[in-house]
Amino acid sequence: MSGPADFIFYAAAAMTVGAAILVAILPNILYAAVALLFSFAGVAGLYVLLSADFLAATQILVYVGGILVLLLFAVFLSNRISDGKVTNPTHFRLPAAAICLVLFGVLSYAAVSTPYAVKKGVYLPTTADIGELLMTRYLLPFEVASVLLLAALIGAALLSRPDRAASVKGEMEEGKR
Repeated sequence: MSGPADFIFYAAAAMTVGAAILVAILPNILYAAVALLFSFAGVAGLYVLLSADFLAATQILVYVGGILVLLLFAVFLSNRISDGKVTNPTHFRLPAAAICLVLFGVLSYAAVSTPYAVKKGVYLPTTADIGELLMTRYLLPFEVASVLLLAALIGAALLSRPDRAASVKGEMEEGKR
């Protein structure tokens, strides 16, 4: 990599790391979720630079489109939202910072001292092969996972209904009479 690819790599890496730091230190959980969006997008950009097109698309669809939206729904649908201030408690900042600095040092040393083998390669898209495998050889496990996730989603929706406790209590009282 040289030229604009280096600049794009460093920009995506800085956006990913900077947004991840913001997720950890922002006191407002909604702002932390927005920072998480930028962190996920930066990781997807790094996957694009590595010619991993399927992983980049999966990162955007699953993490940005699914996990982050689920996190925002959980924040908005929780009972604590009526308090007006949803915060992320920030206890133990100093020990966490020390652990992060030690981990950063160890990982930096490993990254610098490892002899990486760099080779020129031809870009080959991976999505066609993965799509063919998902629709032929792994069709049954793929559909079983889809049905399992659908059942989990329906169960979560039923459990999060606010009138659920009142309806169960009413049904129990009708059984006494």
